[in-house]
Amino acid sequence: MTWDRMQELLWPATWETLGMVGIAGLATLAIGLPLGLLLVLTDKGGLLQNLAVSRVLGVIVNVGRSIPFVILIVAVVPFTKLFTGTSLGWQAATVPLAIGAIPFFARLVETALREVSGGLVEALKAMGAGTGTIVRKTLLPESLPSLVSAVTTTLIAMIGYSTMAGVVGGGGLGDLAVRYGYQRFETAFMWVIVAELVIIVTALQLLGDLIARRLSHRGNYRSPLSLFRSAKAAKAAPRAEKSAEESTEAIEEDLVSSH
Repeated sequence: MTWDRMQELLWPATWETLGMVGIAGLATLAIGLPLGLLLVLTDKGGLLQNLAVSRVLGVIVNVGRSIPFVILIVAVVPFTKLFTGTSLGWQAATVPLAIGAIPFFARLVETALREVSGGLVEALKAMGAGTGTIVRKTLLPESLPSLVSAVTTTLIAMIGYSTMAGVVGGGGLGDLAVRYGYQRFETAFMWVIVAELVIIVTALQLLGDLIARRLSHRGNYRSPLSLFRSAKAAKAAPRAEKSAEESTEAIEEDLVSSH
């Protein structure tokens, strides 16, 4: 196969892969983020503690994560047809792609939110902040770098899922690899597809890492709680200074009395 012919096939397949990952990624973010947030809020000790709801959500997420993606594609064919009108092509592949990625992303969101210091949450609760305020001012801003990393990891996993969708006619680079690289024994073309996938994943990972570093506390990111911390530190400084002066005076009095 000539390079010109490869390019004719690669560009449409690349856009199909990016299209299915992009649309499914938006759906995953829209559903997976609130789901992960609910897993944290309804858990034991959470702001909306409800163990029954927490267990139900946990079971749903665990079941969704345990189903192999190839089996999931076949299992949701009726729903895919209902939603898109067909079970073939990259548009249809976005449905099982999103369904498979949502529970995976929800667990990553849960992990990111649990990294937030409980002391900050308790401090805002003591100040009279409600659940919505704590979520907006503490949980989400404080975990933002980790959430960006979670999005990056999920999108990379979805690219791998999208290639598996090609095995059952899902379109994209996976479909191209099956039809030409496997069925027609175009080994060179297969490796070109693999190289392109490596480039896409690497670029996505570098972009995600860059954004996460920029948002991290070590970079330019300033948490909304930084003002609270600064005020707390400012209040603590005079007390520390007063305590030091009292200690110094006590030492001097001991020295005088000893003489």
